[in-house]
Amino acid sequence: MQTALNSGEFPTLETNFHRPLNLTEEQILTLAPDESSKKSGKDLANAAKWVTKALSDRALWGECQGSGSKPYQTQVDLTNLAFKCSCPSRKFPCKHGLGLLLLNARQPTLFEKGDEPAWVTEWLNKRVEKEEKKKEPEKPVDEAAQARRQQARQQKVEDGTTELLLWVKDIIRGGILQAPDKTPAFWENMARRMVDAQAPGLAGMVRALGNTSFFQEGWQTLFLDQLLRIYLILSGFQNTDQLDPALHDDISGLIGFTVSQDELKEKPGVVDNWLVLGKRSSEDQGLTVERYWLSGATTGVSALILQFLVRGRDAQLALTPGLTVKAELVFYPSAAPLRALIKRQIATERSDSFKSFGGWDDVFASGTDTCSALPVFFDRPYIVEQLLPVWHQQQWWLQDRQQHLMPLKENSAALWKILSLSGGERLNMAVIGKEYLFEPIGVWFNNEYKTV
Repeated sequence: MQTALNSGEFPTLETNFHRPLNLTEEQILTLAPDESSKKSGKDLANAAKWVTKALSDRALWGECQGSGSKPYQTQVDLTNLAFKCSCPSRKFPCKHGLGLLLLNARQPTLFEKGDEPAWVTEWLNKRVEKEEKKKEPEKPVDEAAQARRQQARQQKVEDGTTELLLWVKDIIRGGILQAPDKTPAFWENMARRMVDAQAPGLAGMVRALGNTSFFQEGWQTLFLDQLLRIYLILSGFQNTDQLDPALHDDISGLIGFTVSQDELKEKPGVVDNWLVLGKRSSEDQGLTVERYWLSGATTGVSALILQFLVRGRDAQLALTPGLTVKAELVFYPSAAPLRALIKRQIATERSDSFKSFGGWDDVFASGTDTCSALPVFFDRPYIVEQLLPVWHQQQWWLQDRQQHLMPLKENSAALWKILSLSGGERLNMAVIGKEYLFEPIGVWFNNEYKTV
């Protein structure tokens, strides 16, 4: 059962929602893709590192002297927070973008207002043109040709899933204890076969299966859990006529069939004040995946916003963990909806309360409901009241008010920050996870939400 959680006033933008001014240093650092970028960004928030630095109504820019003879050109779009830099980094934002934004937050008077140089104007104009093109009417669709393509893909996926199912059964017949002896090519070849079969979702799951840490204690449980997840998806795909339509949509999405975002935005959404609980970034095959976890203040609904970034392309979305955004979200079709996209952003507002779970029993009950509707589900966010990290049986646990324990994800980077904030006291906490393993992503401290 969910109850109202008093969270105090969260930091918000005092100006237009799309204009990320007045961000604190902590909020800016949440945009960093990893810890090394945070550290490097802090080091570059030093005026001596920058040859030039200035701003206009719509951008920040500067030139940072690197190891080469020519300074790196760094720019930040202030209208719709985005970064670009001439450095070779594959991270987004890179350390130079973070450093420039941090320097502006720390010492705004160092940035004189001036005319944008050509390299900044050109980049901003291209972004504007791209947005305008999205509004242009699309060409008529050749429905017959589209149907032929869909039919051809369906056949490819069916052939691929039949082959993958046999592969899974062979692993079971041989015994999973033989899995550590398999070569990397064993897993990669099947993943590539799934790419050829136009089933990228299955390809990612096969790679994750092969990336199991076979030297970790209890790897058999993690390996079998992933293997059975693949098997359930394959079985569901082969019996789609017996599935509930919403579950059919889940199976299709997990395999790799996409949903038109334009069509999705035509559907009614959920309007709420959404607290951005946290952000996680990961890389897969040269593609950066950003995950934003949100929680609705009034509805108590959880949401996951995904953004996929390719080197050289601008990000379309920048949500700052810890801020509250009033927006309308549209959820992807699912038996247990979680993934969503932002249909429209209305404003940034302050909110005093959020829905929460009283303890682990309530979280289990919610997870059971989710599992009964969607047997194959992944990590979800929960706000749980009054949790305390405790050391028990040679590992860390999260204890609720009823003294119930939940194992903390091993090597969680958040643990030490939580301990330093709590001082041994219980804290209302946001966690992500499922079943028997959860990881903290934020806590309420002195009536303010802080990411960890």
